[in-house]
This record gives sequence, structure tokens and C-alpha cells, in this order.
Amino acid sequence: MTDVATELLTVDLTVNGERVERAVQPRISLADFLRDELQLTGTKLGCEHGVCGACTVIVDGAAVRSCLMLAVQAGGCDVRTVESLASGPQLSPLQEAFHRHHALQCGFCTGGVLMTATALLHHNPSAGKDEIREALSANLCRCTGYQTIIDAIAEVADGGLRAMAAGLAEVPRPGARP
Repeated sequence: MTDVATELLTVDLTVNGERVERAVQPRISLADFLRDELQLTGTKLGCEHGVCGACTVIVDGAAVRSCLMLAVQAGGCDVRTVESLASGPQLSPLQEAFHRHHALQCGFCTGGVLMTATALLHHNPSAGKDEIREALSANLCRCTGYQTIIDAIAEVADGGLRAMAAGLAEVPRPGARP
């Protein structure tokens, strides 16, 4: 009899542009895989029920709650975490806008908010404040009151997107397969 608790499965995926292959327990969440196996700790675990949005990453171009997705479900997918936004010490235009607008305080939700905003702007580069609010309704922030976050995202949507879009060109749209 096979002990299911110790059976490992191989997951092969691309994370932040790098191919990754690891043997994992079938029940490990994508969030735990990113944090524990790959040491990508910008993905936070808040509620672990998909409600708070702190664990949001981009999977094949769509914002996804990584606490609700198993690592093995991400096999063959392109996964982007908040660590993929900056290029070395150079922040992305969205991160720079967050800095200018003081759109973060404790920082716990920031990675998930940035990834939600990145997915939104990739699919709708001219998103207005109502669309930004709608997208952010899936992310909880207990510190900022959201207005500075909305202002930062709106600034990028209004004009700073060309530089950001150049860095996102390789992010596939949902459902797209290479």
C-alpha cells in the first residue's frame, strides 16, 4: 500500500522567467511552494481562504490566489510573482508610482495588490478609477484606505504604461499557450 502523504509528484513550471522543476507533495499550495521551495517571500499568506488577496500571483496572464491553487496545478504554467516586477534595483513604473503616492504602509498586502494591478493593466492599459476599484475589491488592505493605491495605479494607467508594457510583453494572456 502506498502512503499518499509521502508520495511526491514532479511539478515543472516557469517562475519569473526561469524554468523550475521540483518534487512536491501533491497537497502543497502554490503559495507554500513559492515561499518555502523557491524562497520567493513577496507572496504573503494572509487568510489562506482566497479572501484577502495577499497571495495573488499571475498565472498565464491572470491574477490568481496562490493559496487556493496547488503547486501541481501550475505544472506547465508561467507564474509571475511580485519579485518579477523590478529589474534588479530598478523598480517597475507601478512600484515607483506606489512609492511616489505612499501607497503602502505595513507592506503585507502590497505584493498581492501590485500583482492584481499588473494583471489589470496588462489586460486594460487605460483602466479608469472605477475599473481599478473593481479589480482591487479582491484585495484587503488594513492600512492605507485604498485611495493612494488607486491613485498610483491610475497614474500608471494614465501615462506610465508604455514602459511597464514593454516589461510585460512576455506575460501570456489567460488561456494562451506557447
